[in-house]
Amino acid sequence: MTTQILQGEYQPSSSQWVREQVERYERTGGREANTLMDTGMPVIILTTRGRKSGKVRKSALMRVEHEGEYAVVGSQGGAPEHPDWVHNLRAAPDEVALQDGPEPFPARAREVEGDERARWWERAVAAYPPYADYQEKTDRHIPVFVISRA
Repeated sequence: MTTQILQGEYQPSSSQWVREQVERYERTGGREANTLMDTGMPVIILTTRGRKSGKVRKSALMRVEHEGEYAVVGSQGGAPEHPDWVHNLRAAPDEVALQDGPEPFPARAREVEGDERARWWERAVAAYPPYADYQEKTDRHIPVFVISRA
């Protein structure tokens, strides 16, 4: 299990707005670029290890926090496929970092199902109501992971 922040070559997102948001969030310790576009809804930065490339990957995701743990929701806006970071978490659940504020911390991920998933899904929809619409848009089961400090 990793006890330090992920090391290795960083491969920025192919999406320009994600690259720019992650860079600005990290540069300012989360004081800037800490919401989803102009919604005012807070985000966190999730760092994973690329399952194919082995490179460090970063994503800005909605902030869903409860008692020091975080949920990350693989909604991809209701698209028919999972976001890449879902596959990365499944492949390397102990090679994770999360940043919610000034400093990232080493973390681990676990995919949740059943009653636990239902509780986290409710928290996620409360934090970001469009998640409910995204589940309606897609036939796939949207994965939910709980991220805890390592």
